[in-house]
Amino acid sequence: MTFPYKTAVITGASAGIGREMAIELARKGCAVGLLARREDELTKTAEMVRAAGGKAVTAVCDVAKRESILLAMALVRTEIGAPELVIANAGIAMEKRPLNFDAAMEERLMQVNFMGVVDTIYAALPDMVARKSGHVVAISSLASFQGLPANGAYCASKAALNVHMEALRLEMRPLGIAVTTICPGFIYTDLIKNNKHPMPFIMSAEKAARKIIRAIARKRRTFKFPWPISLAVALGHFTPRWLYDRLLTRIYGGKK
Repeated sequence: MTFPYKTAVITGASAGIGREMAIELARKGCAVGLLARREDELTKTAEMVRAAGGKAVTAVCDVAKRESILLAMALVRTEIGAPELVIANAGIAMEKRPLNFDAAMEERLMQVNFMGVVDTIYAALPDMVARKSGHVVAISSLASFQGLPANGAYCASKAALNVHMEALRLEMRPLGIAVTTICPGFIYTDLIKNNKHPMPFIMSAEKAARKIIRAIARKRRTFKFPWPISLAVALGHFTPRWLYDRLLTRIYGGKK
């Protein structure tokens, strides 16, 4: 399948899925704008992108700050033009039990995982609307469909993102702009390397990136993977709450 875009922007491009998606896009001939907070790791990603045959532009950016996003997008636009594809990938995760609640950390999580994604996408939309083409992608999670112990804020941030992206998809459809929400399961990245609970069907960032880029090329509205976890999540909606509570409490170790 011929990849339909020549210019792209990825947030959270300094490691993990973001880095691997950038490399995959480079192999398809894309010029890629790389946004993230860590300049040294961004430089490494840029070198990998160039080695894979693509053009790379880096911009240090904190997606929790709207002005930082706008400045980074302006820099990318100057270097490679208005992007045809924007992948809002930057996100954070943290496990917090109720007795260890940290309001500042939870606020930061919501700012990055929800508003950071929304601000990134809306920073790119005016150019796309003007030319009546483009594609915006949000990296969400299968955790967005069920509440998980110690991960309430993370699940909530991704659930809010899903609903917002669904509304945006309906709004952008008449304007010729594609909208995709990606919902992965467990991907081996720095975000989850310290998790203590089971992580079935965990996937490498490289394999996940290939699947995501393929779904983008096909302009999938929503892409959930891997399918066994996606199926389990879907069945979870029909599981009696008493059974769901018992299973999840056992898996996540109860209230602490």
